[in-house]
Amino acid sequence: MRYLIAILGVLVVFGMTYAVSGDRRSIRYRPLFIMIVLQALLAFALLNTSIGEFLIGGFASTFEKSLSYAGEGVNFVFGGLVNQGQMTFFLSVLLPIIFISALIGILQYTRILPFIIKYIGLALSKINGMGKLESYNAVASAILGQSEVFISVKKQIGMLPKQRLYTLCASAMSTVSMSIVGAYMQMINPKYVVTALVLNLFGGFIIASILNPYTVSKEEDILEVHDEEKQSFFEMLGEYIMDGFKVAVVVAAMLVGFVALIALINGIFTGIFGISFQQLLGYVFAPFAFVMGVPWKEAVEAGSIMATKMVSNEFVAMLDLGKHTELSARTIGIVSVFLVSFANFSSIGIIAGAVKGLHEKQGNVVARFGLKLLYGATMVSVLSATVAGLFL
Repeated sequence: MRYLIAILGVLVVFGMTYAVSGDRRSIRYRPLFIMIVLQALLAFALLNTSIGEFLIGGFASTFEKSLSYAGEGVNFVFGGLVNQGQMTFFLSVLLPIIFISALIGILQYTRILPFIIKYIGLALSKINGMGKLESYNAVASAILGQSEVFISVKKQIGMLPKQRLYTLCASAMSTVSMSIVGAYMQMINPKYVVTALVLNLFGGFIIASILNPYTVSKEEDILEVHDEEKQSFFEMLGEYIMDGFKVAVVVAAMLVGFVALIALINGIFTGIFGISFQQLLGYVFAPFAFVMGVPWKEAVEAGSIMATKMVSNEFVAMLDLGKHTELSARTIGIVSVFLVSFANFSSIGIIAGAVKGLHEKQGNVVARFGLKLLYGATMVSVLSATVAGLFL
């Protein structure tokens, strides 16, 4: 039964994506088949093999050690504010982003990350049938973040047609920044975070290939990555530390606003209709949760968490998921994979703003296809969760 529901889920995702495709006759099915098979193999390897367990353990351990080092800095500045035995979300989950951001800056400065990103991207371009730029951008988005990634390709943004620009933006919305992965790992199981990161990478190409198919000629398939102006080591370090702090503060501010607004809306709906806004959205999203592999008796609760992520952000939804302790381990795993992406309404503005800051005309183009961008990124999350559900 599990396999039949998974097949149904994949068909639903493909059908809903195909229905709004910009050019159905240009869809290339061979790369799609290869990538969906790769997704299944990778999900199996990560969730059901000792090799996957070892890789995820190593990845999680690296972040755990990094977070413990970050804790030293947080403790030095804020130690007296934390009550013994209690976790303060801002101090324990968000402020360590500063240290992770600094590490990413060091790896960028020493040219280690650009080397890794470029050659993984080139290898991916052989599989997905897309251009080198799109493949580079997908890998870079998962490391640098959804707005910072466009700086590295800013020379080419003004020359890109609408189709290629869409794919670049879709990759940025379908993945998550490495700087906040450690924060996710403190709220949900690290193995679901790692699995989602890998599956979303291929899922982004799969959905974009159906929703937004096109071909890139050899003349157009040129990868030019912009190098930022050379800074001294400590200039760079200070910049990345401040960037990490800004991310932590912005996420904290959004959490305060969104959690408070959702509580207000829930209160209004409960008072008038006898049902909270999140429960109402849960019924809307329940069918999607079911085709992802969530048992029907838990589909409404799961759908409510999924909807919370879309209307607010993944942090709010992960905190909400932590409150639903009665959900089965399988449902928690599937929903966790779904939550690991930037597919929400606020991301439309973030991405459009980032592109507009580099090229005003192209930023306006991104704003016009913003809802289509969110639709595609949500389909990526549903597809990744469905494939992961096969092995949970």
